[in-house]
Amino acid sequence: MKKHLTEPVPTSSLQALEAVARLQSFTRAGAALGVSTAAVSQHIRALESRVGVRLLERTSRRVHTTEAGQRLLDEVGPALATLSTSLQRLAADQHTPSGLLRINTSRLAARVFIEPVLDAFLARYPLIQLELFLDDTFADLVHGGFDAGIRLGDSIARDMVALPLDHGQRRITVASPDYLARCGTPRRAEDLLAHRCIHFRMPGSGRIEPWVLMVGGKPVKVEVNAALIFSDDSWLNKAAVAGHGLAQRFECSIRDELKAGLLVPVLARHAQPFSGFCIYHPARRLQAPKLRAFVSFLRESCGFGPLA
Repeated sequence: MKKHLTEPVPTSSLQALEAVARLQSFTRAGAALGVSTAAVSQHIRALESRVGVRLLERTSRRVHTTEAGQRLLDEVGPALATLSTSLQRLAADQHTPSGLLRINTSRLAARVFIEPVLDAFLARYPLIQLELFLDDTFADLVHGGFDAGIRLGDSIARDMVALPLDHGQRRITVASPDYLARCGTPRRAEDLLAHRCIHFRMPGSGRIEPWVLMVGGKPVKVEVNAALIFSDDSWLNKAAVAGHGLAQRFECSIRDELKAGLLVPVLARHAQPFSGFCIYHPARRLQAPKLRAFVSFLRESCGFGPLA
């Protein structure tokens, strides 16, 4: 009497049947599968009991499939081969950095830390599909499905693992030499009211970022006249270089302009210090080879040692 299967047949039993039929030996099949001969016999007995028909003929000299056993193998063989290939590929992926890697980063951090090394990273890890989500808000990595993010250390939630990408930042006040030649150089905080200033509107909150100077070792908000307002860092930098007014910028974001003399620091003793930028992620995410590769590569490009 035929049996009606109410539960899926274990894949391990089908693999045992395929191995015995191919190798014509329970012993050799066990060695190939990494299990004992007794375990192979148990799989075959359980499978035959499950389907209600003999699948193998056993003699003292050889083992071969019955007609029913061969028909079963003909039907499930391609699926078993696909499964084996998939498992081998999955095992390889556990050691080879590959797959989609989603990074949430502020525009500033992307320009400073990722853009200069992007070509080299992609060349080293061609199997990683990198998605950079440029976001100036404070994103929830887990809710957004991101592997990691890059932000200033002070803004990162405490339940995240954060690794530094620099040794601290400063926000400095700058202007072009042309602007200073035309409008004069401010010497004190009060002098700013006589100058045109360029503001940054934070895309996430919509608030205009206040101007802050360090006075007596403490950060103090200062009133300034807003000549221009931008919500994009690159436009703000271009406006300052073009001589449209004073700007407050993170020093790392205008290194090239400072080096070329396109922008000049003013009120240097009032520069505001900040914690450095960090790459951060949920604790368990670093186990993925793709994320370990990205974090290690980025930190080494910033002068830090490889991950332990």
